[in-house]
Amino acid sequence: MTAREDHLVELVDDGGRVIGETTVATAHQPPGRLHRAFSVLLVDPAGRVLLQRRAAVKTRFPLRWANSCCGHPLPGQSLTEAANRRLAEELGLDPVDLTEVGVYLYYAEDPATGRVEFEYDHVLRADVPADLPTRPDPDEVAELRWVDPGAVSADLDADPRAYAPWLGGVVNRLLHPADPSRSGTPAAEAPERSGGR
Repeated sequence: MTAREDHLVELVDDGGRVIGETTVATAHQPPGRLHRAFSVLLVDPAGRVLLQRRAAVKTRFPLRWANSCCGHPLPGQSLTEAANRRLAEELGLDPVDLTEVGVYLYYAEDPATGRVEFEYDHVLRADVPADLPTRPDPDEVAELRWVDPGAVSADLDADPRAYAPWLGGVVNRLLHPADPSRSGTPAAEAPERSGGR
């Protein structure tokens, strides 16, 4: 177990209101506890997104392709601060400007590790240069690739077991950002993809 498994996360209700806190490890034990998370999508000028293949040592959905970076803010920590911390840790990046494009509430069980993802996931976008220099941590990231988000959606249907189960909803939020006039309610949930369950 990594030291990050001992970090605290915010437990939330299905409207995103904080109702407590627990450790990362406890939040991801079956049956799972709904907690705040974030998923970052780095987007280049051509509209491609950077995907990472999660390292083999990850405790949840190892070796699956996922969004550029994800994680959990500490209780009371801003999403931007938490996301930039994880971008530095996972990809070796300097801070970037992030915009929230929606929220994705999802539940997924990892058949390989027995862990559970039950997350109130804030989807964050950052526009970055095409030649963005990265220094991925091999304990976090097995591989990186730039892809068209539409192609990702099609491939998720063709080969869902190659991808983290949350990626479809995250890409959906990028392609169809939340309407800011509907503040206070999460974006409509995208159909959950099984991720090979």
